[in-house]
Amino acid sequence: METGRGCLAIPLLLSILLLPLGFPTTGAADALIRIGLRKKPLGENGRIAARLLDKEGKDLMARRHGLRGGVGSNEEDEDIVSLKNYLNAQYFGEIGIGSPAQKFTVIFDTGSSNLWIPSSKCILSVACYFHSKYKSTASSTYQKNGKSAEIHYGSGSISGFFSEDHVTIGNLIVKNQDFIEATSEPSVTFLVAKFDGILGLGFQEISVGDAVPVWYNMVNQGLIKDPVFSFWFNRNAEEGDGGEIVFGGADPNHYKGEHVYVPVSQKGYWQFNMGDLFIGDEATGLCSGGCAVIADSGTSLIAGPTAAIAEINNRIGVSGVVSQECKAVVAQYGQRIFEMLISQTQPTKMCSQIGLCASDGTGAVSIAIENVVSENKNVSSGLHNDAMCNACEMALVWMQNQLSQNQTQEEMLNHINELCERLPSPMGESSVDCAAIPSMPSVSFTIGDRIFELQPEQYILKVGEGAEEQCISGFTALDVPPPRGPLWILGDVFMGVYHTVFDYGNSRVGFAQAA
Repeated sequence: METGRGCLAIPLLLSILLLPLGFPTTGAADALIRIGLRKKPLGENGRIAARLLDKEGKDLMARRHGLRGGVGSNEEDEDIVSLKNYLNAQYFGEIGIGSPAQKFTVIFDTGSSNLWIPSSKCILSVACYFHSKYKSTASSTYQKNGKSAEIHYGSGSISGFFSEDHVTIGNLIVKNQDFIEATSEPSVTFLVAKFDGILGLGFQEISVGDAVPVWYNMVNQGLIKDPVFSFWFNRNAEEGDGGEIVFGGADPNHYKGEHVYVPVSQKGYWQFNMGDLFIGDEATGLCSGGCAVIADSGTSLIAGPTAAIAEINNRIGVSGVVSQECKAVVAQYGQRIFEMLISQTQPTKMCSQIGLCASDGTGAVSIAIENVVSENKNVSSGLHNDAMCNACEMALVWMQNQLSQNQTQEEMLNHINELCERLPSPMGESSVDCAAIPSMPSVSFTIGDRIFELQPEQYILKVGEGAEEQCISGFTALDVPPPRGPLWILGDVFMGVYHTVFDYGNSRVGFAQAA
């Protein structure tokens, strides 16, 4: 995909949804806390930010995803939080902090666990001057903490210190909540973003500084009847309402039939296991042995390992960029990899035996292949080696899938070269021909004992109108390094079609057809 088109993709992917504070309603009969969602598109500032973020993404690649929470973290904690890009369209809500409440717009994010907002002490970051800032001296319930904190995301970072105060969500008041006052927001992401901060709804296991999440305190302080919250996203662009987030349970008017529940497999994210993926009626084999997946309201698209996303995008006909490293590996090592697979060489060691990966396997999954096709001619040899290693591992995955379908060597290598052509753009998104949507196949996910199907009109995002209309694939590549990864992420594209229940009390996630 051309660079210019990629610049338009990120800020225009979805409508941004604004969640005002003033109209939550609590039904006495069902004891649910309902907060309405509204939509608002991202403007021209987002387009400019996308261009600037292209450089930030390359800087991130050069640091080998070395971004993580700065309090009580270590190398093994490196995970999806460090890769999140909040410039993609998000769901926003208004909360209050302090007494009297100071209002802030935040993302309700099930893929992280901290609450942070800009501080009045943030004076050196331009972004802070474009957002509401918390002033501790104006709150009668403020309590000093002072412990320093730092959170790194894929599209920026924030740093500051912890404080304690009351947090108002709808008509609920969460008392003595720890949160981060951000004193530094250097990224362009936070400069143009429509939100002030983030309210994480994940587990405490991934909370920076081991801070107790807001959701935990809502439960512990007895503010809700049941330890459950749910998301309903209205995908009808013609309607003004964006949906609802419901605390304390699920509104039966938001879904059809019964939810399929799966247990949380690892606390931190709302992570569970899923079965194989289907394109049309055909099993892909990409998750035949099971895959780890998280439900993440802070991610717009459906994200997965680059090799798998390239396979899906190839089948739905996206226009991707040609990966030089991918094609080089197929040309130089394709036949050798094929012969090693036939001889039943251990797959996990093949790329290191060829010499493209370190013998310990490091560097194999730490950098997404879509980022290595850089316009910068001064890319280091180390990054090039990592790219070749990634390309080798992707080619290996593809070959194993082709072998299971009894493809010949020639058919296999031709197919893999096609997949190289379909790798996502450097910005992670890929465009499709809008006229081809009716002929595209469905894409389905096996969760529990049910198949959850997405039709092309549900996984293709339409951006713009008339002659300027673009269609964007709802599948994007994101390689999460071990020990957390590899991971699939079911973002708003999936959660918009399937009502999602986050059952904290029973440690499970549920999905049902959205009403």
